[in-house]
Parts: sequence; structure tokens; C-alpha cells
Amino acid sequence: MISLEQIKLLAESTPSKIIFLVMDGLGGLPHPDTGKTELESARRPNLNRLAKDGICGLSTTVSTGITPGSAPGHLAIFGYNPLEPNYQIGRGVLEALGIGFDLKDGDLAIRGNFCTIDKAGKITDRRAGRIPTEVCEELCAKLSKIKVKGAQTFVRPVKEHRFVLVFRGKNLADDIEDTDPQKLGAAPLPAKAKRPAAKATAAIVNEFLDSARKALAKEHPTNMVLLRGFAKYPPQVPPMSEVFKLKPAAIAVYPMYRGLAKVVGMDILNAGISIKDEFATVAKHYKKYDFFFIHIKGTDSSGEDGDFARKVKVIEEVDRELPKLTGLKPDVIVVTADHSTPALLKGHSWHPVPFLLCSKYCRRDDVKEFSESACAHGALGVFPAIDIVPLALANALKLDKYGA
Repeated sequence: MISLEQIKLLAESTPSKIIFLVMDGLGGLPHPDTGKTELESARRPNLNRLAKDGICGLSTTVSTGITPGSAPGHLAIFGYNPLEPNYQIGRGVLEALGIGFDLKDGDLAIRGNFCTIDKAGKITDRRAGRIPTEVCEELCAKLSKIKVKGAQTFVRPVKEHRFVLVFRGKNLADDIEDTDPQKLGAAPLPAKAKRPAAKATAAIVNEFLDSARKALAKEHPTNMVLLRGFAKYPPQVPPMSEVFKLKPAAIAVYPMYRGLAKVVGMDILNAGISIKDEFATVAKHYKKYDFFFIHIKGTDSSGEDGDFARKVKVIEEVDRELPKLTGLKPDVIVVTADHSTPALLKGHSWHPVPFLLCSKYCRRDDVKEFSESACAHGALGVFPAIDIVPLALANALKLDKYGA
């Protein structure tokens, strides 16, 4: 694979336009009653038309057999190898940036979930029923009053059950194990240092967790918190404008993905609250940028909830609105995902994700519809997601020749 330094030498700024439509968690598994995945079950004439006019395949965002988190999955789609140490960005920083929190150098940011525990202290709901954001705001105000030794504490709401916890102090470490066991019937874990130098920070985190448990004891269903994605600020990632010579913009409703887009140097546009709003935002700003990242969250959240039918509906909504993007006549349009989230598994999975690219210069294959099974027969085969940006740049005539 070509390095970012080499891409940087080949990339050219041109007027051509690229759209990346990322349907989070799009990949699925067959429903036991029908033998069809969520994507295969959905009515998707517009996506099928793009697949027929383009070139398809399946992509792996981290590595074969590895279940990706959202951050590494998206970084790969943006052209950054998520296995490189410099690009392993904790989710806490992304969430904090996504809500516009003013992180300082050395801050430790953590992603938090309000959760439900029973009388025995075991988790019965990792997301506390996806409480309304307004309730999250009230609870964060309560937790913001917690004081710990050795650091300032900031608690800010994100969306629904999610919040950001930031510690500000000297010599804080991010080598801390998550307190979320990511399964029901288990107790929240204590914060544990991954190395001796992080023990003092782990003690600060555990002091906060003890206070949070007491503060939330009478709340329901939000009587405890789970923490993961410990990360220090700032990450070291070269911007897309520098590496790929793009003027990129991000349209994402969910804060974490806005944070991730900020990390790679995208301008953040007002996405509204719906898929219709997101696509309208692209049209509104179409002349100003040459790269648009559009994030669709509903495919992932419905998969995590095990709601097969709702995931199908989200896909169908995207398909209905898709002509608003294709009508702009972008030089390249890519449709893919950061990972699979089968409703059958109620979580992320290792399965490669469907991919299509449509441009005037792509070699069409024999794929006639956009689905996992059809894309498996596409000309691109199964390929790494970090090749997506170079492929898109080439089809947009934004890459010079390599060598004499």
C-alpha cells in the first residue's frame, strides 16, 4: 500500500467533487426467517442503480477477522492506517471535540454511558434505555459537582445516554482499562492501570466512580456510569487538506463523528437532525468544498438495539433521499460503512462491509444491486478500507502519475 507521504506528493487540488456516504454499521447478517440481511431486505432502487453504474466490493476497515470500533473504522475510510500508533485515537477525545469542548494539552478525555444496574450491582442495560438528551443534561449537571484529588473534573452531555468526562491536571495518563465490560449481567469494572505510571490516574478515576455511584443511587434507570475510550489530547494526525489536497467538510448529526472529522481537519457543517437535513446541507455548501463526508448513525444504533426492522427502514430512508446527492452530479460518490453491526449480534462485528464507487472513469463490473452478497462478486473483491481515498482521488482525477 502507498504511504501518506507518497500520496502527499501525488495529490492535486482540482475542482472535481467527491462524496463519501458512510452508513454506520451497514453490514448485517441474514434474518433467520428470510435468509436476507437488513440491506438485502430493504427497498433500495437508487442504491442499486449506483451499484449497477459503478464498481463494487467488500472492504475491511482494520484487518481480516478484527471487529472495528467506530474511530479506527472511520480513520481507515479517511485514508489513515488505524493500526499505526499515531492514529490510535481514544474515543473520549473524539466525543469531547464533537461537542465543542475546549480541550487543553494534557487533558484526559473519556467517553461515558449512563447505565442501569440491579440491586446486586450487575448491569441490566448498558445504555439506560437510551434516555432523552434532556435527562442526560440534568444528570451531567449533578455529576459535575463531584470533586476528586489531583484533577479538575468536567462532565458534559453528548446525546441520549452518552456523556464526556474530562480530567484536567498534571501528569495524567491514558493507559487505563475501560470500566465497561460490554455485556449484561456483569458488574461495572474498576479503572485499572495498564502500566505502573498510570496508577495515580486510575485512582482518580475510581474516586470519581465511587462518587458517581452514590450520586446516582436514587436515579432510575440511570443509576451508574460506564467509562471507556480513555485518551489524552492532542492526537497527532496530519490533516486531509495537507495530505490529500482536499477541502473537506463533514455532515454528521452525532457528536463523536464530528470530533473525528475535526481530528483529520474537516470543516464541520450544521447537519440538522435528519437524513433529509444532512443531504440538504451538502447541496447548500456544495460549491465551497470538494470532499463531503456524510455520516448516517441510524443503521448502527438500530443494529446495536437488535432492531432488524428499524435498520431496514433507515436504509430505505437513505435510498429515498439519495437523489438529492446524485442530482448534484458529483465526480465520485462512495457508499460504504465503517463496520458491520448485525441486528442478530446487537453489536459491531468483523464482517467486511459492502462498498460501491461510482464515477465517469470507473470500470463497471457485473454487480446489479447494492448488498453484501452482490458486492462479494464485485471487481474490487475484498480490499482494505485505507485504499478507498486513493481510489476516490484517482477517479476524481486528483492524483498525478507515480514515477517517470
